[in-house]
Amino acid sequence: MSNECVAVLGCGGWGTALAVHLAKLGHRVNLWGRNDALVAEMTTKRVNEEYLSGTTLPELVKPTVSLEFALRDASFIVAAVPSHGTRGVLRRAAPHVSSNAIIVSATKGFEADSLLRMSEVIKEELGSTLPLVVLSGPSFSNELVRGVPTAVSVAGSSEESVVAVQDGFRSSSFRLYATDDVIGVEVGGAMKNVIAIAAGTVESLGLGHNAIAALITRGLAEMSRLAVSIGGRRETLAGLSGLGDLVLTCTGAASRNRSVGIELGKGRKLPDILLKTRSVAEGVRTATAGLALGSKYGVELPITAQMVEVLAVKKDPKQAVEALMLRRQRSEVEID
Repeated sequence: MSNECVAVLGCGGWGTALAVHLAKLGHRVNLWGRNDALVAEMTTKRVNEEYLSGTTLPELVKPTVSLEFALRDASFIVAAVPSHGTRGVLRRAAPHVSSNAIIVSATKGFEADSLLRMSEVIKEELGSTLPLVVLSGPSFSNELVRGVPTAVSVAGSSEESVVAVQDGFRSSSFRLYATDDVIGVEVGGAMKNVIAIAAGTVESLGLGHNAIAALITRGLAEMSRLAVSIGGRRETLAGLSGLGDLVLTCTGAASRNRSVGIELGKGRKLPDILLKTRSVAEGVRTATAGLALGSKYGVELPITAQMVEVLAVKKDPKQAVEALMLRRQRSEVEID
């Protein structure tokens, strides 16, 4: 794939990091963003100060506000737009997408109104004939561009397309593991953000390592229940896109969702927190959608339910933790 064209839609931290990574591999990358001022600044200063400061954009990265230009001759189209903007951007992109392109979904979350996963949204806008691969796993943007070891999952129904993404995106420090469980990978990537907000809250309240370990473990059980009910496989949630991403997002200092939880634990209200947050914390939107999905499939999601109450300023974080601890005790191992 060397020297082929890749379009990256979305110039937030993750989109920019993927663009930098792919350019370092020798690919021509068109990095699309909707913010004229930000794109102009990236073009002249060769850095995305707002979302990935300190990282110089390689010459092969071309920032642009033109979807037509970004998508021209693109063999791979990476969708790295926040979940709430994915449908609108892909709808605008559709007329310019090559019939030979492979779509790579790099967004974690659900669409709020429809409760669709991102791959489902993309297929509705671009059609179901284009091959689509989901890329998800424990991966902070700043670490990917630094070239430290990173491993993620790539999921798709077409083995040929998955292998093409593995071959085209891999490097000596970036490893991609294949699976055909798109549902499991997407549910894990979305729901771990909700658990990370809860983990940040527990940490901020000073409840100790025991509580955080318990929360991560029970959070994984919650994610797995939802994924399996929709059609995913439990073992997928024990992998990189489930447990791996959950541990990183619950414990890593660069986690936006954990940071939101830490501020909630300090007593700050969500609207005030979001006013000072530049990057999107997907877990804020995912919590309500995830709870609605649980209701739709008859799955109990106690941690998510409590976080929805806290985020809506209907319950104090300490009360939410207390409610979780006082729930009816049950067997740890669930029987399908």
